[in-house]
Amino acid sequence: MSNLPLFLARHIYDEKGDKKKVSRPAIRIATIGVAIGLAVMIVTVSVVLGFKHTIRDKVAGFGSHIQIQNIFAYTQAGNFPICLGDTLTTAFKQVKEVRHIQRYTHTQGILKTDNDFMGVVLKGLGAEYDTQFLKESMIEGELPQFCDSASKYPLVISKTMADKLQLRVGDRLFAYFINNDDIKARRFTIKGIYQTNMKRFDDIFCLTDIYVTNKLNGWRTDQCSGAELLINDFTQLEQIYPQIAEIANKTHDKDEQTLAAQTIMQAYPQVFSWLGLLDINVWIILALMTAVAGFTMISGLLIIILERTQMIGILKALGARNNTIRHTFLWFAAFIIGKGLFWGNIIGLGIVILQMKTGLVSLDPQTYYVNEAPMEINVPIIIALNLSTLIISVLVLIAPSYLVSRIHPARSMRYE
Repeated sequence: MSNLPLFLARHIYDEKGDKKKVSRPAIRIATIGVAIGLAVMIVTVSVVLGFKHTIRDKVAGFGSHIQIQNIFAYTQAGNFPICLGDTLTTAFKQVKEVRHIQRYTHTQGILKTDNDFMGVVLKGLGAEYDTQFLKESMIEGELPQFCDSASKYPLVISKTMADKLQLRVGDRLFAYFINNDDIKARRFTIKGIYQTNMKRFDDIFCLTDIYVTNKLNGWRTDQCSGAELLINDFTQLEQIYPQIAEIANKTHDKDEQTLAAQTIMQAYPQVFSWLGLLDINVWIILALMTAVAGFTMISGLLIIILERTQMIGILKALGARNNTIRHTFLWFAAFIIGKGLFWGNIIGLGIVILQMKTGLVSLDPQTYYVNEAPMEINVPIIIALNLSTLIISVLVLIAPSYLVSRIHPARSMRYE
């Protein structure tokens, strides 16, 4: 008799065995409520994960995970060099999660055409620079092979700059640099145009050889503005950073310059604070959708219990205990929730996959940093959403299920 509640629940849920005119719509409404709730939760989580990881990868792609600079660069205005020698490189590479170290040098200048001009930051990249993200961001031309010993003065600009200055790949233009009251002019050739949709990058950064920027700054070839460290797992950044910071603080370069480290989250706190706010929205939506699913299930269960009053009375007359009948209706509710979860997964994942394949929902890149709503399927989180929805929905039905204890066999026999 231990399987009696499950047997009865299956019989009630069977469409052929249930000709009730009221319970069928109630079951459908409850199923739809669970399905819609889960579908919305899946889409919401997928969108937020897509946003967070896409924006995070863009910021880290342009600025790495951890930056090592001269300590004066954080406290004073100006450009202060460091010398990234073998000793420093070896010390940082000893940290297990560090997978790559690359140099860069900044210098400020003005790009000028016949009709317009624009202030920019020229970022010089070394030959060892990881250009995977930059290649993915190219929309015209190609990324040159960066060099630290000689240069043909290549230049990669953003689409924002190209549109404002009316430049195309292959065009040549002069750039002017002011250093210690000395004006230097260099003629560059546009090799490529990139677009990240990140205004803070696209508005100011041009890319060229580190040899060029070092010469403009009057630095030696072994000097640079800083080093960028890439790690294997971004989620471990907070754990790895103290080790990197300790090495930087305790180690001087060969010019006896003091170093300091900062994470990409510290360099761009506004961006990551905005991404953090998205988590609050997710929790609010999850709570609302769970409440919707729970309320539809409660109303559906109450209707079914009331409509099955005669059956409950007969079972009590035959000796069934209240717990047995309660478990019957809880099993029945679990069947409804299960069907709702099935359709919710199909609808939610269908919408996510459709957006991933077609980019149907477009966005304003000036506001959201992306052209279309990014989606990301995270299987463990989707499984957790299914399990939590099932468990919470069943738990909220425990109290309404006690209604069966108020039904008396004698009265229920006459219930219509």
